[in-house]
Amino acid sequence: MQFDYGKITASDRYKLMAQSVVPRPIAWIVTEDEGVLNLAPFSYFTPLSSEPPTLIVSVGHRPDGTPKDTLDNLRKRGRCTLCLVSPELLEPMHYSSKSLSHEESEAERFRIPMIEVFENYPPMVEGAPSAFACTLLQEVDLSGSLTRPLILKIERQYLDDRCITDAEHLRLDCALLSRVGASYARLGTVIDAPDFPNL
Repeated sequence: MQFDYGKITASDRYKLMAQSVVPRPIAWIVTEDEGVLNLAPFSYFTPLSSEPPTLIVSVGHRPDGTPKDTLDNLRKRGRCTLCLVSPELLEPMHYSSKSLSHEESEAERFRIPMIEVFENYPPMVEGAPSAFACTLLQEVDLSGSLTRPLILKIERQYLDDRCITDAEHLRLDCALLSRVGASYARLGTVIDAPDFPNL
């Protein structure tokens, strides 16, 4: 079966893409405006480049066409703290996806503990296995779309010491959640890369 993306709805395209490109890591982004912390998860997210060190995340708009708080706050402040999500944080992360008013903080509404780690950046979610202090490098204009891909430059990274299995060689092993369609998942069996044969 083939699908012509020019002839199906945006909703159907999303369903196909979200269930085909899996698993996708979750960017739990913390922004701030006028003292109000905003927490929001995004699953259209991935590393982009290591030079410069960048991530890309796509942020949509509200149904009424206004920018989501994450986009609005990044445009105003230019900084965010991007947390990765462990299985223990599934429930508060999922709750924080609920749409609240700009003046209401998900951290307060859902009692999500926060901790200051990076100077001059929003706090990170306490217990997150890893977090990135990021600045907004570039906003990508997708012609005809309300979705805004944001290129974020990594300035600093926090790692829980328990994620580091070999500090000398920077080998990590973190239990992280990902998005698979409408559900969540964690990585299961790890398969080692095969050795190259002697040719």
